[in-house]
Amino acid sequence: MTTHHEILETALARITAGYVFPEKTAAIDAAIRRRLNEGAYQDLDVRELCERVTDDLQNVCPDKHLRLLWAEEPQSMDEEPKDVARARFARYARESNYGIRRVEQLDDNIGYLDLRMIAPADLGGPAIAAAMRLLAPTEALVIDLRQCRGGSPEGVQLWCSYFFADDGVHLNDIYERATDSTRQYWTLGHLAAPRYLDRPVTLLTSDLTFSGGEELAYNLKALGRATLVGRTTRGGAHPTDRIPVAPHVTVTVPAARSINPVTGTNWEGVGVEPDLAVAAGDALKAALEHLRKQIG
Repeated sequence: MTTHHEILETALARITAGYVFPEKTAAIDAAIRRRLNEGAYQDLDVRELCERVTDDLQNVCPDKHLRLLWAEEPQSMDEEPKDVARARFARYARESNYGIRRVEQLDDNIGYLDLRMIAPADLGGPAIAAAMRLLAPTEALVIDLRQCRGGSPEGVQLWCSYFFADDGVHLNDIYERATDSTRQYWTLGHLAAPRYLDRPVTLLTSDLTFSGGEELAYNLKALGRATLVGRTTRGGAHPTDRIPVAPHVTVTVPAARSINPVTGTNWEGVGVEPDLAVAAGDALKAALEHLRKQIG
């Protein structure tokens, strides 16, 4: 059985090697070792260890993607072959309908899209195009991100592209520590369904909206293309590696960071603020009232 000390040694090594802010790793390492030496983790089971260490990690470095996660089912400690990992994720994306929970025409010809995950563009492209074809005749649109927990930067790029006229809009940049390089994300020139232009768009947000869901909201807000309604989002802006450190434990290490070309920053730790702040449960009603005034 892997000891707490072994779990933490492996996790700290992974954080030191991969965290996107290398200048912060010494403080992270010192804080967790201090807590270990104080006996803070001594009487905890492994699940409790994950929770306590996550709290301690985020106290010293408030990055919501920096976590130690417990899993009920044991996982292999061998590195999963890339083709196996891709097949497993493709199956998950397909079973989740590529994040598209519901597409509907509401009263007054307002479209409604319930989006729970941002699928990678290469997997979700046909489903995303099908949704946008169904929404094309509407006069205004609500995208519900209140339960969207994350996804792919390329998927965000594809979704955003439907709301701009061409490929000339700079959406986001992502800096990656491992390669010391920055990738730019621009709107795409070719899409498989009609673009949704010259009509109002609202996004519903909550304190559960996270990561890729937040990027979609942040990009469209920064570019003035959508009105956000609901609550400030959870605040996780860093693309993250998931690395097994014990049969039931994974460390998540942010390995990259977003840099918005409009704001020069991102939503890490602060979330994306709505334009119209209402309780998450009231967001759809408020968004529909807002849209009806615009199209009425």
